[in-house]
Amino acid sequence: MRRLDKAALEAEQREKRRLAKRKSFSLTRSDPPTDVSLRLLIISEGVNTEVSYFRQFEQPNIRVKAVGTGFNTVSLVRRAEQIRADEAAKSRHYDQVWCVFDRDDFPSQDFNEAVRLAEQLFGPGRVAYSNQAFEYWLLLHFLDHQGGAIHRRQYDARLNECLHPFGVRYDGQDSKRIGSDFFDLLLSVDPKTDKPRIRQAIERAERLYGQYDHSSPATEESSTTVFRLVKVILGDRL
Repeated sequence: MRRLDKAALEAEQREKRRLAKRKSFSLTRSDPPTDVSLRLLIISEGVNTEVSYFRQFEQPNIRVKAVGTGFNTVSLVRRAEQIRADEAAKSRHYDQVWCVFDRDDFPSQDFNEAVRLAEQLFGPGRVAYSNQAFEYWLLLHFLDHQGGAIHRRQYDARLNECLHPFGVRYDGQDSKRIGSDFFDLLLSVDPKTDKPRIRQAIERAERLYGQYDHSSPATEESSTTVFRLVKVILGDRL
């Protein structure tokens, strides 16, 4: 009986993986494939998760240079300013420069100043922050969170609960990388809603973002503005 139960469970998991990957959201933009229509320079606090995520958005007509720095809040924004200058000195120019960083436990004043400074240097809205951490953005692909605090120490476990049925795992304690199987799942269609998971994440993040007045992003937990950068990459067509 136990063998039958195990076989049934394995069959169910295979079917879930098949359904999850039966349709995927296409990254292809409407621009002619021979033209590079968008060049992005993305400077992140994290050196693994964010970099491995954003690099997978690169397409023939989209150039993505993602640089992980290990810097945080204001120091990250200042480092991004220097990287942009270094790139320009090498005749490498970008349509947009974005900063990606987390609230974590950094002082509220530092976090809010980093948001303000990033928008001053790189343009209104060109900061993809997460309160508390980037993994919250990933979680929204699977969880319709209605708002309120979730400590970042809970992200990995909750994320892996969502990934387990599809045979995918996120190692948030060691490699912290988003592999191609994880990324493909983020683009796949949720069979429960028949919507691309990335569309769901954007809609959920926008709804949560709209619950706050943004006078102090450091206190707006849980929220993320990564959706703004993803919409730019996708041609704002969602």
